[in-house]
Amino acid sequence: MNESTFPGTQHHDQHQYVTPSTEPMSPAPESSTEPSTEPSTTPQESPATADQQRPIIPNNYAEMPRPTAKLTAEDMAPVNDPHGPRHKIGPTGRPLPDLPEVLPPTRRGPAQVIAMCNQKGGVGKTTTTINLGAAIAETGRKVLLIDFDPQGSASIGLGVQPHDLDLSVYNLLMQRDIRPDEVIQATKVENLDLLPANIDLSAAEVQLVQEVAREYTLQRVLEPIIPHYDVILIDCAPSLGLLTVNALTASHGIVVPLECEFFALRGLAMLTDTIGKVQDRLNPKLEIVGILGTMFDGRTTHAREVLDRVVQAFDERVFHTVIRRTVKFPETTVVGEPITTYAPSSQAATQYRDLAKEVLARCPAG
Repeated sequence: MNESTFPGTQHHDQHQYVTPSTEPMSPAPESSTEPSTEPSTTPQESPATADQQRPIIPNNYAEMPRPTAKLTAEDMAPVNDPHGPRHKIGPTGRPLPDLPEVLPPTRRGPAQVIAMCNQKGGVGKTTTTINLGAAIAETGRKVLLIDFDPQGSASIGLGVQPHDLDLSVYNLLMQRDIRPDEVIQATKVENLDLLPANIDLSAAEVQLVQEVAREYTLQRVLEPIIPHYDVILIDCAPSLGLLTVNALTASHGIVVPLECEFFALRGLAMLTDTIGKVQDRLNPKLEIVGILGTMFDGRTTHAREVLDRVVQAFDERVFHTVIRRTVKFPETTVVGEPITTYAPSSQAATQYRDLAKEVLARCPAG
């Protein structure tokens, strides 16, 4: 898929635009057979024709449609707010569903592996991985978070200092004598474990190039782990390199956190193209679980326009839950715990609990 898939993002050739001349047009010589490229400005010209000759400005943002959803104060309520009105229109422009309550699991595993993936940085991948994992763990499911970013942001967000690690996911990938239980760490959150990472993981991107079946390295590592967990979430690096391809090859589904901002929207074309290639060549079972709007501010027209565009392109693949901007998320990073334990009654915690219900409803195996 490329950018032309999304309405309003088509590229225009600047040489096609002809600026109308305000000078009277002189008659062409009778001996000339080439038609004149100068627009006519004769009095008999109709207004419609004049509009057609007006130069087109290739401004993608200006071509974005206005949001179809009219947000009210009621729409700021969480999806599953028991005190909120039902059947109202949510921020995605669709009626909000009544999400079913999640029942405790009746058995352990095999895990549903979900990658948090978007090649653009700063869209909320790590925040979503941590808080979605914690929200799913609240339902009684055993959850493993895999920090697959050399920056180690997910590890830091759960109170683990990457530079203090003796073993990380890098050792598990590159050394066959390392067992998963030697690297996996328990967190402060019940039912939530972490496979941490640090800057060593950046070396794996280079070293894996020489490996046989290099795209399946993470899948091989996860095989003995999957029976012991219900959900495994992979926090991918902000790139479409070999590490991300490994994560997509090992996953059953993908959640795409998308900042409600125009540049983040344009990057979806490249990402979906990569997903399609992985489906065709490496992992035919891979599916997009959903696209999650993050950092949403319903007071701004721009955020509503971007979210509206995503719904137009992906329809029901877009989660009804939208994560709104809040000052709480930076605070949770400092204390090293998810929003569900740092501020359990906050709107942000409720939004991630709603997201957990949607994800589990779309991935019943989890």
